[in-house]
Amino acid sequence: MTVQAAERERQEAAQLPEGDAVRTLLEQHARIRELFQHVSEAEGEHRQQAFDELRALLAVHETAEEMVLRPVTRKVAGADLADARNQEEDKATRLLAELEKTDVSSADFDTRLRQLEQEVGQHAEREEQEEFPAVRAGCDEEKLRRLGDSLRAVEHFAPTHPHPGTAGSPLRQWAVGPFASIVDRVRDAVRGRG
Repeated sequence: MTVQAAERERQEAAQLPEGDAVRTLLEQHARIRELFQHVSEAEGEHRQQAFDELRALLAVHETAEEMVLRPVTRKVAGADLADARNQEEDKATRLLAELEKTDVSSADFDTRLRQLEQEVGQHAEREEQEEFPAVRAGCDEEKLRRLGDSLRAVEHFAPTHPHPGTAGSPLRQWAVGPFASIVDRVRDAVRGRG
């Protein structure tokens, strides 16, 4: 994931209306790319803090996509496209859960971080090239704004840690996500992270 890709995503997002769902997701993709870079370059406590921010953003972002965007994708582009993106998110969530258990100063962390960055980057590219254009073509501006509102609302109660048991399933996200979020946010507060 490169700085150039993040800049491209920000420029693309800036061309879309404020509040548009795709704009929101593109801005988050750019931030995720920047955080991967920051985690890679940071050391010690700064690295842990950067990883905590990345972990929380990835968990919230993927949950919101699965709960809000994927059902729309299924309607406008078909089940195959929606299911493929959910499977990618499931894989990334499992990698993130493994990475979360790894000491940020270890060589194993670096290896797993690169693997996660590659998976997340490929997933974002597929969303941007396949899913987002289909959603934009299948929804009018008002619907895209309402989807953006829904994404932002879900992000307030989405889990801040990976939960592989719910990843890739909008139904499981709706059933378990809010409860997992409470546990995650309390855990973050107790540890002073998040």
